[in-house]
Amino acid sequence: MTSSTDDKGILSGVLDRWKAAVDAHQPERVAALFTEDALFQGLHPYSVGRQGVAEYYDSQPLGLKAEYRILETRRPADGLVLGYLDVDFTFTDRPTLAVKLAVLLTRAGDDWYISHYQVSRLDEGPQRA
Repeated sequence: MTSSTDDKGILSGVLDRWKAAVDAHQPERVAALFTEDALFQGLHPYSVGRQGVAEYYDSQPLGLKAEYRILETRRPADGLVLGYLDVDFTFTDRPTLAVKLAVLLTRAGDDWYISHYQVSRLDEGPQRA
């Protein structure tokens, strides 16, 4: 795994707040963690900006919880941290949904915000080259 302790700390700081807001079903609080022009791709059509993020999380069922594990981090430039993660979304009425998540954090002032969020769902079938 290639990551610095600082980058993991930055990523965890933002994602711990994301997780808390997702778990509490507070879509506006989730959206506040994103930049004004964030590119957001969940498992539905993509959106740009905080309003789309809020609408996406508002449409999620009550009881949805998120657990994440950081797999990799990179620092492509000053003021940017890229993260690649495993995320398990649990529900009250259906099986856990395991996804991969790539996020790009952007520094604005003294804080960090999600400027790109991309979920991928990988098939459990045979591996392809």
